[in-house]
Amino acid sequence: MKKILMYIFIGIYCALFISHYSLVYAAYVLPYPSFMPGNKIYRISRAFDLIQNWWYFGSIAQIKYHLKLSDKYLVEAKTLFEYKQYLLGHDALKRSDDQFLLISSHIDNGIKEGKDMSLWKQLFVDAGKIHSDILNNLILVLPRQFEWVPEKALPSTLQLHEALIRSIDMRKPQTLMGEAFK
Repeated sequence: MKKILMYIFIGIYCALFISHYSLVYAAYVLPYPSFMPGNKIYRISRAFDLIQNWWYFGSIAQIKYHLKLSDKYLVEAKTLFEYKQYLLGHDALKRSDDQFLLISSHIDNGIKEGKDMSLWKQLFVDAGKIHSDILNNLILVLPRQFEWVPEKALPSTLQLHEALIRSIDMRKPQTLMGEAFK
């Protein structure tokens, strides 16, 4: 009798545990920073990122690929900016922007192929909101501009706030291009 009650109790507990977690949805989460510039494996990681593009077929796989890279490069840019590596951070932010812009065309391709892209459109919008929040926080702590003075070349001025504002604007749902968002 005790065994039967114990099995019933465990069954009820498992049912409640599973039903509780099946109703909980995880928020959009950015990845942990990968290899950073200066690491010996960084160039291999960048090359592997480019090679992976040939590995992903179809519109949904391409969306996942470009979103993954956009997230990765945004986290890289955030980390570099926090360590005052403005030139490298600016470069990583540009790579993140480039990857993010490619996503809407793959959503359009999926729609043209007759796929239900509503989930992917929502994921794209959610990612844009999270990215914008991070970029808005960076605006508060970064200088407006930074003068980069290389050893044997002419100095150049990086307009950090301008780049961040451009990145935020391109991630707003109302400014996303493509048939999917019209």
